[in-house]
Amino acid sequence: MSRRIYLVAAEASGDALGADLARRLTARAGGPALLGVDMPEMRRVGVEPRLKVQGLATLGLLDGLRALDRVGRMAEAVAADIVAAQVDAAVLIDSWGFSFRVARALRRMTPAPPLIVKYVGPQVWASRPARARQLAAVCDHLLCIFPFEVPFYRPYGLTCTVTGLPAVSVERSDGGAAWRARQGIDGSCTLMGVLFGSRPKELRRLGPVLEAALGAIHHARPDVRFLVVAAAEVEGLMRERAAGWAFPHRLVTQAEAGTNGFAAMDLALACSGTVTTELAMQATPVVAAYRLDWLTWAVARAGGFTAPFVSLVNIAANREVIPEFVQTRCVPRNLARACLTLIDSEDARWAQTAAQDDALVLLGRGQGAAADRAADALMAVIEERRPQR
Repeated sequence: MSRRIYLVAAEASGDALGADLARRLTARAGGPALLGVDMPEMRRVGVEPRLKVQGLATLGLLDGLRALDRVGRMAEAVAADIVAAQVDAAVLIDSWGFSFRVARALRRMTPAPPLIVKYVGPQVWASRPARARQLAAVCDHLLCIFPFEVPFYRPYGLTCTVTGLPAVSVERSDGGAAWRARQGIDGSCTLMGVLFGSRPKELRRLGPVLEAALGAIHHARPDVRFLVVAAAEVEGLMRERAAGWAFPHRLVTQAEAGTNGFAAMDLALACSGTVTTELAMQATPVVAAYRLDWLTWAVARAGGFTAPFVSLVNIAANREVIPEFVQTRCVPRNLARACLTLIDSEDARWAQTAAQDDALVLLGRGQGAAADRAADALMAVIEERRPQR
């Protein structure tokens, strides 16, 4: 009998990971039946939609505290639906706080829960290593990204499969010049990408800083063209903000940009996150910016955050390959200066791109698709743990 798998994602990044995993699973002969929470990308690739999960993306400690009740209620509802669906496995994707609550609720609701697999673990190597013990108490298997994560879970008996970083499975595009031509953008101009983040709170917190930096860059180099890439979740908010900008720009959605649009950029200024790695994969030198709420930052300063950098490229390289400006350093003057250095020096752009490439190899570039490894491991664990019905 065909296996049944329930995919749980709580925000856009998890939806993309779930959709990629679903594509790899359904491409197999006799692949499993897939159902899950109602997310647009997973629905588009054939995952049967069940409950709709909305408004769970939080940013920082304060936002997380305010959302606790809502997150808890939704986790209970998702866990109940998983039990009702009688699946062989539940795959909880990214979103540590929500996934943990779903897994814990599943353990409480039934003496025989489905196999519980976490896809992408909490960043225990960067902060709060005690989460490794918490995850091991509620999950059966972890599909993690990096080899150096595994030792954190070994003392607690949680088995892990290293899948690699999904963002480095994307092929490098050679369509940047053609994309520019289709957009009517002069091939000889300096094209600077700008990415404000995918969450409304990120946009409100970081938006004014990035806007001021762009204004300073435009004042210093009026010939630079700005290509603003808006995530689907904040497209409306971005268009509202952009209507008041005094500097010229073009705004496209992330779907309209794609890898070709990223490859078309000479450099980019981006809210730190997965997108910085995606830009690096397209040989685009990046400047990263990030701000948290004051309480989360205070906790991090007190010892909750142990990684020396926030960008994965920098963490892999163990040095600041991507110039990153976090919290008190995230001010317009610093961002504009770093971008102008790249704008004014082709040598600087080439040197950063080369260093990014070296770091991407350490992150797993060229080792095959992470989703394929995740799909292989998931089916193997299901077959090992669950007898034929």
